[in-house]
Amino acid sequence: MVKNLVIVESPAKAKTIEGYLGKDYIVKSSFGHVRDLPKDNNAIDIKNGFKPTYIVSADKKDVVAELKKLAKEAEMVWLASDDDREGEAISWHLSEALNLNDKKTRRIVFREITKNAILNAIESPRGIDIDRVNAQQARRVLDRLVGFELSPVLWKKIKTGLSAGRVQSVAVRLVVEREREIDRFKADSAFKVTALFTVDGKKLEAELPTRFKTQAEAEAFLEKCKGATYTIDNLEKKPLKRSPAAPFTTSTLQQEASRKLGFSVAQTMTVAQKLYEAGKISYMRTDSVNLSQDAIAGATARITAAFGEEYVKVRQYKTKSQSAQEAHEAIRPTDFFAKEVSSDRNEQRLYELIRKRAIASQMADAEIEKTTATIGISTVKEKFVATGEVVTFEGFLKVYIESKDDSEVPEEDEHDMLPPLTVGQQLAVQRVLATQRFSRPAPRYTEASLVKKLEEMGIGRPSTYAPTISTIQKRGYVEKDNREGKERAFQVLTLVNDTISTASKKELVGVEKAKLFPTDTAMVVNDFLVEYFPSVIDYSFTAKVEEEFDQIAAGTKAWDKMIEHFYTGFHETITSSQNVERSTISGARELGVHPDTGKKITARLGRFGPFVQMGEENEDTKEKPVYASLRKGQFLENITLTDALDLFKLPRIVGTFEDKDMTAAIGRFGPFIRHDNKFYSLPKTLDPYTVNCEEAVNLIQAKRKADAEKCIKSFTENPEVQVLNGRFGPYIVVGKKNVKIPKDKIPADLTLEECLTLAEQTPDKPARGGFKKKVETTADTPAKTTKKKAPAKKPVAKKASTKKMAATDKKK
Repeated sequence: MVKNLVIVESPAKAKTIEGYLGKDYIVKSSFGHVRDLPKDNNAIDIKNGFKPTYIVSADKKDVVAELKKLAKEAEMVWLASDDDREGEAISWHLSEALNLNDKKTRRIVFREITKNAILNAIESPRGIDIDRVNAQQARRVLDRLVGFELSPVLWKKIKTGLSAGRVQSVAVRLVVEREREIDRFKADSAFKVTALFTVDGKKLEAELPTRFKTQAEAEAFLEKCKGATYTIDNLEKKPLKRSPAAPFTTSTLQQEASRKLGFSVAQTMTVAQKLYEAGKISYMRTDSVNLSQDAIAGATARITAAFGEEYVKVRQYKTKSQSAQEAHEAIRPTDFFAKEVSSDRNEQRLYELIRKRAIASQMADAEIEKTTATIGISTVKEKFVATGEVVTFEGFLKVYIESKDDSEVPEEDEHDMLPPLTVGQQLAVQRVLATQRFSRPAPRYTEASLVKKLEEMGIGRPSTYAPTISTIQKRGYVEKDNREGKERAFQVLTLVNDTISTASKKELVGVEKAKLFPTDTAMVVNDFLVEYFPSVIDYSFTAKVEEEFDQIAAGTKAWDKMIEHFYTGFHETITSSQNVERSTISGARELGVHPDTGKKITARLGRFGPFVQMGEENEDTKEKPVYASLRKGQFLENITLTDALDLFKLPRIVGTFEDKDMTAAIGRFGPFIRHDNKFYSLPKTLDPYTVNCEEAVNLIQAKRKADAEKCIKSFTENPEVQVLNGRFGPYIVVGKKNVKIPKDKIPADLTLEECLTLAEQTPDKPARGGFKKKVETTADTPAKTTKKKAPAKKPVAKKASTKKMAATDKKK
């Protein structure tokens, strides 16, 4: 008979906890939620107080059956899911699904998986907090109502497969509005003047605080500097202190892991989850910067041992957000003395980030001496300014320096130490530069900076950030992409030996790495929602809903009344939206007519993405329109007739090779060259619109050479059998089947008979797919579908189509 049954959320956590509890305890996992709303319209009884119906998920029936059996045998059941609303709901669902007896059920919580934390939790159990359960239930019901009622409207009015939701649609709106802000931005230029001096063989750089609007003004200033002498007019030394950043919350961890480690938001949470379940860090979903007294004691002990007492400064941070749960802790290591905790590189790197940040938060301020030198110019009233810094006491800088986002880093952020200077000292000038500089638009969001923005606006909570960012990408609203940038000319005026020279230089601007770009679908859907469903996508409304969830969790608001208040107005808007004409919201634009054919050219959103169309279908003449997909970086709302005409230039014949045409085009998988019915993908360095004959031939020959080196052995008597060199080593191909080569076999020595025998011994892969499951589309929860994977297709050129648009889109 089981004496104590402990139920946790994940098997990894179960394994860790079982090691801390004695033989009287069995620890089992529920593998997350065991019950959820059914995937149909009967999940919520709107007429009877929005009462939800829950069912045991099909994939959890065996888990529930096993837990129910163990719970009946146990003297006491301990529900040990996570200490947040989602965890509270999991415990409640377990209690309901397993028909647990309140008298023999205990709810325990802990913020870290250590022996002390687990034993302390067992010593201080509580009941299930139904207010927190109701807050989670309200979020789930509201998201389902929005998803099930609003998504079909998008299907009818725009295209099938779309979804909308409180948080995801607001996140998309932020990305769309930032893209439009960048598109509208007009860069202004000004000339920055800098001077390079020498002092006892050392270099000293200084800058003029004033910037000149025009080149003429900058040149006039340099003219005045001819023959000038430069003197130190003033030296000012000022002590500064820098304080460390607070320990990590979910949001700040996602931001810093993105900056320092290049992690996506989802990757950060996955790696942090593993560290938490292994007992190495405290709970990773938190909006609190607070540290427990035990944690502070551990951090100060580590600092004292490593650096000495003078490096310790105890701090209690307070979270700015009113909704933050200060009873919770920031993310921190469970043992501040543990340095190596995992053999997995990413786990170790994230752990070091968490550990260093938490330790630095309890360290002394860094002490810095900032020196500002003012340099007079004998011929003008303007003065150059040179700034230098020297660290007099490292403090927390010994351990950790916080990174900054693009928008937070000024052009000149680093200040080296100045050489020894005295007031009245004359300086030898080497050159004076006036460099043209351009203003920059607000940067596009990264995953982490979008999370930061959502948090600042009070939208979403620690548990929703990662799913939201993943959802808007999976739905095709936002793409994480790189942009190579464009060259831009700028002017540099140089004054050396009283002679002014002018040079035109080039710089690369607009280079983007792992930034979020909206799709045309996002822009069309966003505009539709802003116009017809302003409450759903309103920033302040979305933040207010989050506050109401907090009030429900605190027991000060009834969840069903809150849902009723929202739903009444929302449902009325859904009903009225049925009268909206689809043609008014497709993003369609008439661009003009083709100068040669006189045919009308339009741009609009289709089933497979945005495209331009030339001409109309004519049933009498059987003439069909011509279609072309938009290129990366082009949007329906600002594409021009000239842009569209360029798109119709493909496919184009680049030249001939081996008496066969080479055709450049763009297909479903990107740009390519087609030759002799074979396809050669173009690298990023080659453009299908400009690639020439020589470049195409080189591409074909390089691919042939690579293919030849890939082939270890082939058999003329059976061409379907080959021994190839693959990404993970040699393997056999027999028809469409890939076959592993045993370690005791030499690939080059294999016979045809051996290859066929190994193929027979290799079982066929089971067929994927089957019937498609019905999709549940909720507001902020990604839909789960099971569908047959389409076989990979060769690229197809986007020439004048003789079929309907749907067929053309498929080709793309």
